[in-house]
Parts: sequence; structure tokens; C-alpha cells
Amino acid sequence: MSALDWSVLAAYFVVMVAIGVWSKNRIRTVIDYFTAGGKIPWWLSGISHHMSGYSAVMFVAFAAVAYDYGLTVYVWWAMTIGIGVGIGAFLFAARWNRLRSKHGVVSPLEYLTRRYNLPTQQVMAYSGALLKVVDIAAKWVAISVLLKGFAGIPIQYGIAITGAVTVIYVTVGGLWADVLTDFGQFIIQAVAGVVMFVAVLGHLGGVSALWTMWDRLPPGHGDPLTGPYTSTYFFAFLLIKTFEYNGGMWNLAQRYMGAPSGSQAKKAALLSSGLWLVWPLVLFIPMFAAPLIVPGLANSDQSYVRLAQELLPAGLIGLVLAGFFSHTMAMVSSDANVISAVITRDMLPVFVKRVRTLTAQGALKLARVTTFIFVATSMTIAIITQGQGVVLKIVVDVVAATMGPISIPLMLGLLPWFKRSGPTAAIISWAAGLSVWAVIKWVIASTNTTLVVAAPLVTSLILYVLIGFLRPENTPDREELVDSLGSDSPPERASVPA
Repeated sequence: MSALDWSVLAAYFVVMVAIGVWSKNRIRTVIDYFTAGGKIPWWLSGISHHMSGYSAVMFVAFAAVAYDYGLTVYVWWAMTIGIGVGIGAFLFAARWNRLRSKHGVVSPLEYLTRRYNLPTQQVMAYSGALLKVVDIAAKWVAISVLLKGFAGIPIQYGIAITGAVTVIYVTVGGLWADVLTDFGQFIIQAVAGVVMFVAVLGHLGGVSALWTMWDRLPPGHGDPLTGPYTSTYFFAFLLIKTFEYNGGMWNLAQRYMGAPSGSQAKKAALLSSGLWLVWPLVLFIPMFAAPLIVPGLANSDQSYVRLAQELLPAGLIGLVLAGFFSHTMAMVSSDANVISAVITRDMLPVFVKRVRTLTAQGALKLARVTTFIFVATSMTIAIITQGQGVVLKIVVDVVAATMGPISIPLMLGLLPWFKRSGPTAAIISWAAGLSVWAVIKWVIASTNTTLVVAAPLVTSLILYVLIGFLRPENTPDREELVDSLGSDSPPERASVPA
């Protein structure tokens, strides 16, 4: 990397920190910190939702799939997310928002105490929050691998640099800083993505390469589904992503909660859905074309780095690298904010009496301290293991496995069709989903990715519905909560204090 590349990257970091400091003036209470007081415009909420959905892993692991298999990575990954978020626009987005606007809910898990009971809420909170720290550690490693590939910087220094910038702006500015930096990162990513897109087409002979390059690529690279990515895999991934990207990943539920109203949250979801269907194609086209430009790579996860080094002049490499950072920092900062909300609103008050009586300023200070500790802890794990430790790999696998079992009671609990399902259905479906994953992964030792990831979710889904039918636990209070989420009409009373 040249001095100009480093200047571009440094300027990017300075802008991110400046946004965080500016956002500080908009944060007066913990509600502002975690949900921006419900004042995020729908278009900004939609862009932030989109940006918070993927990280630099896309330019490492998914670039490798694109290099080895071609078009299929867009079909089974980006397309399933776009369709899933579109479905969620009509089922979940507005209901997440009404939890905040009608019931003062600040954390995505806060409503679970009333919808089920306190033990259910605590199980969901701990099983998600504790493992998310290591999930984020893996993302620090991914961006640092890219930085090492471009500039030869040791992984631990790359983690320290990106983590330090992220912890400053998200700790100071809360959700406002998060969504505003998401927007800034979206602009940078758009410029960087278009630059690479144009560079690749220019190298291959112009716009006509969009339809002529497929005949020059290895056989099967133009097929929608190929190799291990079958139609079964596609539909399993669609099911998983519909839950994951509509609130199963708690930080994405926050984007809907921060919009002014339920109808505005729905518009935000539709915008995010459209972006998922269109924008990844711009990012993936260079990855699809990579075998023609940098053929014969032994490590295909380095394909995007090699493309940039091959095609881009000084200055633009720094811009593309800033685009990589934008993905990871967007996801990490949003995760840090929502995990802080879960810890301070759902976990600590149960065991620490003093937390329940904190002043507004005390609660805000606790939120910032918790956010800082979360980011710092994930950075420490990433630096110590550098992504190579067996423990890190195991726990990241568990994070993926818990997504389904946690998201089923969390999200179906919002819908009127599942009022009969209560705490028994929630706990059993959660435990059974994890148990099925453990058996498949460690007893059977299956290498079938579709089975390993989808089976826990399907198990949880079936048991949640079946137990609710056989052992209904609906009560007037629970039914009132669910019914209140059906429209934006004003509530008669606030059910959960802010």
C-alpha cells in the first residue's frame, strides 16, 4: 500500500470517530442510546439494517466460494436474505417497532418476560450474549486477515486498530452513531464497490463482459445452484435467514425499533430487502470474474485482495480496504449496542438490585461501560487466538447453532397465530434445538452443512408449534401484548417501564 492509500484509510477512521463524537449530543437517556428515541428516518433505518447484516467475511469466505463455484453464492446467500427480509417486512418489522412505541421496550429481549416469563428471558439472554462475544472476535480476525493481505500488518495490530476506532464511536454515540456511521460506510462501500466493478469490466473488455465472461469461466460457474449448494440447501438457508435477518440477530431488530412507527419500520425493511437483492451483485461480479484475472490461486480466500492489487492504482486500494472495514465495523458496532442493551436491561437488573434504581444518567453510564467491555473483550479473544484456536472455532459453531433455537420463541412470540405457545414451548423448543445440533455435530459428526445448520431450527419450530397446540399457556395478559402489536394505534397504557 502507498502513502496515499494509508491517507485514505486514516481519513476514513477520523470521520467515523467524528460521527461518534457528534452523536453524543443527541444522547440524553438510555432510550436514546439503545433505540435513538424512535427518531431514525425509515430510509436511514433501512440502509443501517442492510449494512449491519454482513461483514468483511464476505470478502474472504464468500469471495472464496465465488472463485471456486461462481454465481451460486449470490443465489443461496444474498438472494435468500433479500427474500427473507421482504417476508419479514410484512410479519415482523412493524411489530418490533410497536414494542418500543407502545410498551417502552428498549432491548429486543425485554418483552420476553411478559410474553413468557423471567426464566425464559434469562435463558435466551445468556445463551445469545455470552457466545456473541466470540462471534464478533471471529469478525475482527476476518478484517485483520484482509489488512495483512494488503499491507502485511500483523493480525493483532489490525484487530487493535479497527477495534479502537469502533469502540470510540459506538461507546460515545450509541445507536445514533451506529446508524450514521452505517450510512457513511454505505457511501464509502458504494464508491469502493463501483470502482472495483468498473475496473474488472474494463480489464475484461467492457460492459459486454457481464454476459460473455460466463463462457470463459470454469464449467458450472454460471449455474444458480452447483456443487454442495443444492435446492435443499437454498430453501434451508431461506428459512434460516428469514428468522435471522428479521430479528434473530438482535441488532437487526433494533433498526426497526428505532424507526418512528411500525409503518415506517415496514418501509425500512422493504428498502433493506431491495438492497440485498441488487447491491451484492455489484460486489460479487468482480469475485465471479476473478478466475479470469488471477487464475490458479492456491488460497481462493485471497482472490479479492489479489484483484485489488492487480487492477487498482494507489489511493483506490485504500478506498477498497476502507470498504472492507465498513462492513465489519457496521456489524460489530451494532452487535455491541444491542448486546449492551440485553445486558443492562435484561440480565443485570435480575441479580444486581442497584441497577434497578439507577438514575437516568447512571443508566446511560452503565450502558456505555457495558458496550466498551463487550468490544474490548471480543478484541482480546481475537488477539489471543488470532482465529486459530480450537476453542474459538467450537464456540463460533455454537453461535450459528443457537440462532434458530433462540429466534423461534423470540420472533414467533410476536405473532398472533402462536398465542397458545407459552414458556414451556419456548424452553423445550430451545433446549431440543440445541440438543439436536449437538448430536448431529458431535455424535453423528455429520459434515452436511445443511443438516447441521437447519435441523436445530426446524426442530425448535416444530416443537414450539406442537407444544403450544397440545399444552396451551395463553393468558389474557400475553394475548393483550400480542394483539397490541397489530397496528400503530396509541396504546391505552405503557406495559413495560422505560
